[in-house]
This record gives sequence, structure tokens and C-alpha cells, in this order.
Amino acid sequence: MNANQNVETALAALTEKFFKEAPSSAAYRLETITDEAAAEILQRIPVATASAVWEMLNPHNGAQILHHLPVEIASEVLSGIDPGRASSILALADPRTKESVLSKVDEPTANRISELIDYPHDSAGGLMDSRVLTFRGETTVQEAKHILRNAGLRTPVNELRIVDDHRMFRSLVDIKDFALAEPLTRLDSIAKGIEAVVKPMTTREEIIEKMEEFRLEELTVIDDDGRIVGVIRYATLMDTLKESVSLDIQTMVGASKDETANSSIGFAVRKRMPWLQINLLTAFLAASVVGLFEGTIAKFTALAVLLPVVAGQSGNAGAQALAVTMRGLSLREVNLRDWLKLAIKEGNVGFWNGICIAIVCGIGVYLWSGTFGLVLVIVSSMIISMVLAGLAGALIPMGLMRIGQDPAVASSIVLTTVTDIAGFFSFLGIATLLAAMLV
Repeated sequence: MNANQNVETALAALTEKFFKEAPSSAAYRLETITDEAAAEILQRIPVATASAVWEMLNPHNGAQILHHLPVEIASEVLSGIDPGRASSILALADPRTKESVLSKVDEPTANRISELIDYPHDSAGGLMDSRVLTFRGETTVQEAKHILRNAGLRTPVNELRIVDDHRMFRSLVDIKDFALAEPLTRLDSIAKGIEAVVKPMTTREEIIEKMEEFRLEELTVIDDDGRIVGVIRYATLMDTLKESVSLDIQTMVGASKDETANSSIGFAVRKRMPWLQINLLTAFLAASVVGLFEGTIAKFTALAVLLPVVAGQSGNAGAQALAVTMRGLSLREVNLRDWLKLAIKEGNVGFWNGICIAIVCGIGVYLWSGTFGLVLVIVSSMIISMVLAGLAGALIPMGLMRIGQDPAVASSIVLTTVTDIAGFFSFLGIATLLAAMLV
């Protein structure tokens, strides 16, 4: 029994050391095991040690693990981490867990988390860290250093924020000026003006614009009264952008934003199946176009061999235009007013690419079939289908945005349908018109 206790003590110590020294790796390991097992491990680790791991957990996994923790431990965990991160986790938890955990958290923290849950995830309120140190102008450098040493901050300090007697945001002190100043220097004597601030409902795109315009590492968030409510850090913003890009990749092909690589089979099936069913319907729509020209295909079997070539090339051209347009919309390089300009550009790109591809394709088809009529069919249909694909790739995401939908949602499924129909119809339609030349 003694030996077993020693082994358990040693394992607990090693686990705690692992959590303390490699929180990112620990979070990854927790995400790869069952939620029950992860909760059991986290119960044995001091909350102060596990806090860094909780902040690195995928919010979806965190919400599932939270469900298996005793309410007392769950509330202690959420009280000890960034309220913004806590709100991200609780927003994904089931209503009963959310309510029971918040009831055990101290009132100011509970109010702060609840307030953050209500902010859109891609707004300043959803992106900010609400744990911000503020200083009075009369505070000396020596006093401020003492405050910083005892604050237990986990993030680097780039600036000190100065507020007045009414807690209104007044000025900033650069950390370099602060480090070089004499101990008895007042903070207001080395402070500089405020370059930019945002409100909690400011969008992520506007935040990016401000941070790039003023080359800021941090951006202060203030309420309508001018009081500081949080700070957005550049690193956090980049993390959310990476996450947003990865989610866009998923939603463009009909996968849910909630799904992760570690999601259960049942969850993945439930989230993907609706879009696959929609894709099936659109596939039948494209197939019906082929059915219209069944007689032509039966008469000239070479058309069936070349049909996927036209559809495949137009699909790739459309995907390229879609990717460029999506990036432009995300980075605010273009907006809805630019739809005609972008459509003309992508149509022209499709035209010239279509000509180049058609020449190579025409030579190959002539060497294979020796039929000039077949060459004329595939050359003309290739150009037409690639022009239409470029137009579709530019206009589909803009059309979705225009009707208030996320342009990333299943754009590729809609695009595939359009490019398939355009490719099939142009190729088989021209073949029917030029049937006399195919003999």
C-alpha cells in the first residue's frame, strides 16, 4: 500500500510539473482524451497551476470538460482565468451548467463574464482582456513598479494606462520610458497622448485597421463614459484570425464551426449530413443538365470522355476566384460596392486563362481524336465555362454577404454546382450545335 501511495504521489507531482511548465502541451493532451478523463485529471491539479492550461484549451473542449467537474471547482477555475476566456467556454456550455457555475462565482466576476458572453465573439468586447491595470497620474515610477511586481500578470506589459479621479482614460506611459525614468518621477510627467481607442461593439475588421494604421501592439477598449473596460492585444487578435480562417475553410465545404479534429463521430455526422444532402440535390441538378443532352452523348461517345475535363478546369478556376474574393472581403480590400469591378476583373482573368488552357487542350484533343469539330467544341466551351466560373467565384460570396449571410458558409458547394452546370451546358450545348462537324 505504501509503494502504491508513493507511485501515486510521484505521478501527481509529475503531472503538476507538466501542467506548470508546458501548459500548451498539457491542453493538447487533454483535448485528445475523453471529457470525463480530462475532468478527473484537472480535479487533482491545483486550480492556480491549471489556470494557464484552461486558457489554452479549445473552448468547445473546455465546455464539455466543465460539465463533468464539481460546480465548486468549475466556479473556482472560471474565477481564476481571463474573463474573456471564461466567457468563451461558458458560452458553449449547456444552460444548466452555465447557470450553476455562475451562481457560485463572486458577483462582480459573474457579471463580467455574463456581459462578455453577450458580446459578439469577433467584436472588441469579445476579443479584449478585461484584466487591465490602471494608474493615477500622481503615482511615482517606484510605486508603479511595486504594483506591477505584485499584480501577478501573465502577459507582457507594453504600456501603463493613466486614468483620472473618475477612472476616465487620460494618457499612456510607454514601458521603455517607464523603465528609464527615475524612481520618484510621476507617471503623468512621462505620459503621452492616446492614439486610438475602440468601443466594445467595434468589429474585428475596424480593430485591425486601427492597429495597422497606428502600428499598435495593444488597443484600449473604453465604454461610452470613457472608462477602460479592457485591452486587445495583437497576439490575441492574430490567434482569433487564424481560428477564423480555419473555421472559414470548414464552413466553405459545409462542415460546422463547432466541429474539431477530436469531435465524436456522431457529432461530426450530425453537423456534416445536412450540407451533404444539399450537395446531393445540387449534384442531381447538374446531372439533369447532362440528361438533356443524352442523345448527343450516345451519338458521340468521345464527349463523355472529355466532359470531366471542362467541368474540372472550370471548377478550379472558380475556386481560385472564390479564394481571392474571400480574402479580399476578410481583409477589407474590397466591399459590396466593388462587385462590378471585381466581376469584370475575374471575368477577364477567366477569359485569358481560358484561352491559354483551351489552346493546350485543343492540341491534345486533336492529337487524340483527329477531329477538328471536337477541338472547336472543347476550345469554345473551355473559354466560356472558365469566364462563368470566374464570375461565380467573385459574385457568390458577395451575394451571400449582400443578403446578410456569412460569405464563407458553404460557398464552395454553391460554386461547384454553378461551375458544373456551366461546364456541362456549354460543352454539350456547343457539341449539339456543331454536331455536323463531329462526324
